[in-house]
Amino acid sequence: MSVAVDPRVTAPARGLNAFADVSAHIVSVLERGGADMSQLGVPPQPEPEDGLWEDVAVPQARARRVAWRNSIMDAAHDEYLPFRFDHLDPNQMPTTLQNWLASLVEAKKLRARPQVLNMIMPGNIGSGKTAAACTLGNEAADRGLWTLFVKHSTYLTWRRPDSAPHNLTAHQVRHRFVTCELLILDELCGEMDMTATEFARRETIDLIDSRISAGRPTAYTTNLRSRRQPGSQALGIVDILGERLLSRLESSAHLAKIVGPDRRKPATPLDW
Repeated sequence: MSVAVDPRVTAPARGLNAFADVSAHIVSVLERGGADMSQLGVPPQPEPEDGLWEDVAVPQARARRVAWRNSIMDAAHDEYLPFRFDHLDPNQMPTTLQNWLASLVEAKKLRARPQVLNMIMPGNIGSGKTAAACTLGNEAADRGLWTLFVKHSTYLTWRRPDSAPHNLTAHQVRHRFVTCELLILDELCGEMDMTATEFARRETIDLIDSRISAGRPTAYTTNLRSRRQPGSQALGIVDILGERLLSRLESSAHLAKIVGPDRRKPATPLDW
């Protein structure tokens, strides 16, 4: 039995498809091979802002600076982004922070574990700890370290299901803050001076212990003392994290105590 064929209908052409049908993957392969894409009808891609990239370190450095900036903006600390070591006063230990950062950069170049892994920055409320820590992060991001900032209580909130920003999962939150090259953990054990839930204690120990085990440096600010003081009801860090973890943290740490008056206190007391 014969089938009538409409002469106006043509069969698909054999051979190569039109270039527009080639997948983006093939285009990228051709680009890596040095093909002149303009001859193939593909529009040229925009050039980098400051010329050709010599290697991938340039876009990587940009991405790290953006990641730092985003973490600061998530914490609503945008006002600290311009801060550099020159902006700090002596009470905020700029020389100590600068020397520690230099040791971290050198350790990264050598692919070695930093000799001083942690920087502990205790001090009273309003003494300038967060400003100093953000300045450290600004300088670290400028020098190519993948640096992130997060308030401790915020990290704990984000670790709960469906609580993280930017559609991150709880697992992605942990991975991000465990694997970054330098973490600024602000207000360690803040709001836990009287009590700490098992969830908060477990998540805190996991974060700190994982970073120590991997040899990734962390800077901590805190209003709490390391241990409970005689006659005080307030808990110390050891009461929340346990003696073993605090001992591990302190064994490779430098103490940069931030002293000074409350910078946020009004010059003239308010009469309520």
